[in-house]
Amino acid sequence: MPKISKEIHERVKKLREMIDYHRHLYHTLDKPEIPDSVYDSLFQELENLEEKYPELVVLDSPSLRIGGTPLKEFTKVEHSVPQWSFNDAFSEEDIRAFDTRVKKILFETYKKEINPEYVVELKIDGLKVVLTYENGYLTTAATRGDGRVGENVTSNVRTIKSVPLKLKKPVSIIVEGEIWMGKSILEEINKRRKKNGEELFANPRNVAAGSIRQLDPKVTASRELDSFIYDIAKFDGNFPQKQEDELRFIDTLGFKTNPHHELVKNIGEVISFWEKWEKKKEKEDYLIDGIVVKVNNREYQDVLGYTGKAPRFGIAFKFTAEQVTTIVEDITLQIGRTGVLTPVAHLRPVLVAGSTVSRATLHNEDEIKRLDVRIGDTVVLQKAGDVIPDIVSVVKELRSGKEKMFKFPTHFALCGGDGRVERIPGQVAYRCVNKNSFAQQKRKLYHFVSKHVFDIDGCGPRVVDALLEAGLISNFDDIFSLKRGDLESLPRFGEKSVENLLNSIEKAKDVTLARFIAGLSIGQVGEETAIDLANYFKTAEKFEGATFDELQNLNGVGPIVAESVIEWFKDKENKKLFGNLLKQVHIKSVQGQTLHKKLAGKTFVLTGSLESMSRDEAKDKIRALGGEISSSVSKNTSFVVAGSEAGEKLAKAEQLGVKILNEKEFLNMLG
Repeated sequence: MPKISKEIHERVKKLREMIDYHRHLYHTLDKPEIPDSVYDSLFQELENLEEKYPELVVLDSPSLRIGGTPLKEFTKVEHSVPQWSFNDAFSEEDIRAFDTRVKKILFETYKKEINPEYVVELKIDGLKVVLTYENGYLTTAATRGDGRVGENVTSNVRTIKSVPLKLKKPVSIIVEGEIWMGKSILEEINKRRKKNGEELFANPRNVAAGSIRQLDPKVTASRELDSFIYDIAKFDGNFPQKQEDELRFIDTLGFKTNPHHELVKNIGEVISFWEKWEKKKEKEDYLIDGIVVKVNNREYQDVLGYTGKAPRFGIAFKFTAEQVTTIVEDITLQIGRTGVLTPVAHLRPVLVAGSTVSRATLHNEDEIKRLDVRIGDTVVLQKAGDVIPDIVSVVKELRSGKEKMFKFPTHFALCGGDGRVERIPGQVAYRCVNKNSFAQQKRKLYHFVSKHVFDIDGCGPRVVDALLEAGLISNFDDIFSLKRGDLESLPRFGEKSVENLLNSIEKAKDVTLARFIAGLSIGQVGEETAIDLANYFKTAEKFEGATFDELQNLNGVGPIVAESVIEWFKDKENKKLFGNLLKQVHIKSVQGQTLHKKLAGKTFVLTGSLESMSRDEAKDKIRALGGEISSSVSKNTSFVVAGSEAGEKLAKAEQLGVKILNEKEFLNMLG
């Protein structure tokens, strides 16, 4: 069980308080202060924390609620059928995972593969209502409330013309649906309110919720509310055995149903329906915030059943959020082409507008002060123009007191030279005094991603340049925290390019200690010296703690290299970089002492091309067995490995009488 820190306790407490505050405004008082997507984001964070630390869950946690609390002015109605709330899917990955879960349960039940059909319906953004009819007559209309107890709003619902007071058939039934207000109706109401000098309503959903809770039914009637009924909760007759038949039956009783629903054959068609309506949603007169997906076959629905809060046979596939919350984990500086320093917020990765992002530019010092954004803050994030991540505001109510203010430094290691920083006269921008800082850092990044170091395929100089220009990276560790949403704004970067680069970066996280050290661009430490250091220290932690005497006495290092290593680690930015990289990559263990390996003391020269492996792979295998690599043949060379099209080195070996190995002999030696 993970240990729960004081900070996590405090975070959960503050999240509950804030969610309860906004839930009360939204569901009870009809006075929301934040968008639904921001509320959803805060709610999701609380659910994630309570899932990770279940002992933090309390009986009154918002995560255990399904809806709002009944108003005291209305009588309470205890629902005879629990009012479930659908779980949410926010991405294609989420909805495919739902499909996989459904198929898994059906396979375990029926012992064969079943590909269920789904009914997809529009998710209307209104107020849920539960209608009870006895022998065809409306007896009770109730809000969902907390899922167990709702509010009796029968008098108000009777004013809605699309809700039948008497059904076309004398059945006893409980149905569920959505009360909503048309956007055109809201426009007319706001015109009247403006003319009367009254405050304008924000959106149709809020007005519908407020209208259905009016104590005077005449006020409700004046709001011209509408309804869509979509589900049967309880029925004394023969229950329809298909979801599509249930919708048809509801229609025959005289209820108004939404016409935009479809029967689809697989999850791919579900996604197509979702994509179509995300583009079309604004054309309808009612608000739509996603689609609802239900398994069509009722027998399968019964098999799938329910969790503690939601049905397993259905899910709400929400449209992409325009705004979400996340946490600023750090603020760093990026060097631009002209040496200008731009602050960038490193964020806890979050899904916004359909993609995951992990950073957002803060532009300049004035913007940081305007937002009052600090390291550790919870912020509201959106994508400007649906492309560039942008911090909108800070949720100051969630501050713990441990947030840190960011100040522009007077010196910055990546500026090179003495690292001095200056503010450009008459501007808000800061820049490196060393005008060559950008070019210098580019060269270091080129080296870091190159084939001989981290070998990040598809991340050549042009891609590095694009990442730098977009402000996505400034140092080596930034590369490993890139997310899909960060890369989508890059020019000429399609879906496949993004996918390939992310895969290459993930693969590069598994690295040898020698390549890790070589990638740091420590002065005087090249590829061969990095190998010597790795073989001696075995771990990155021991290398970081090396003393000058230990380094200078190491064969192949000496005092000049030792001084360079010590000076590199003295810089606090380098120390921070080193620590960040260790968190992001996996360093392969360096096995045993070189002296105990079968090729220890042997020197190899490679010439020509090998069929079974690249030259770099051959070098790695030789070094792994304790051997050394030389670029030239001498009398001290132990073996020359000759592949096809071997050059002058082969002739030199023959002249000096050095042992020559063909590829088969070399492979046998490697074992």
